[in-house]
Amino acid sequence: MDRGLDRVIAVVERLVLWFAGLGAVIILIQMVWISYGVFTRYALNAPDRMVTEATALLLFPVAFAGLAYAMREDAYPKVTMLTDMLPPLGRKLVGIVNLTLMAGVGIFFSMAGLNATLSAFNSGSSSEILLWPRWMFWAPGATALVLFSIYTALLLTRLIRTPAQEV
Repeated sequence: MDRGLDRVIAVVERLVLWFAGLGAVIILIQMVWISYGVFTRYALNAPDRMVTEATALLLFPVAFAGLAYAMREDAYPKVTMLTDMLPPLGRKLVGIVNLTLMAGVGIFFSMAGLNATLSAFNSGSSSEILLWPRWMFWAPGATALVLFSIYTALLLTRLIRTPAQEV
């Protein structure tokens, strides 16, 4: 097997773990901030104007932070009833088609996320209440999508290079 490719995949998988951790931290921040907002609204009768906008803006980065991690852990739902009956070459071909589709979708959304990040940066737009630059909310999600696309392409390359009997 190709040791260079395996080393690159190992490095990317470390980044995948970091992004999953970043997603977990964002979820914790949202949880605490929303709890604080509920407390101030109902217990103190003084609603926090920022909580809704901030937690909504954090949804985009958190939605994609664990995308590559789910692939790493083989956590995507699969129906293998038919593929299990295929010979090794058939399973390999189905895997190649699957990863190719995932890479295509990942690249499409990566380009959309990068475009949104650059557009928000170039326009200087900011959130309505927080007045934080919008690109700061787009950039982590776009980066996570690029990481997913790279990881998918690496896994596709490894699968193509793997003999069918080992799949």
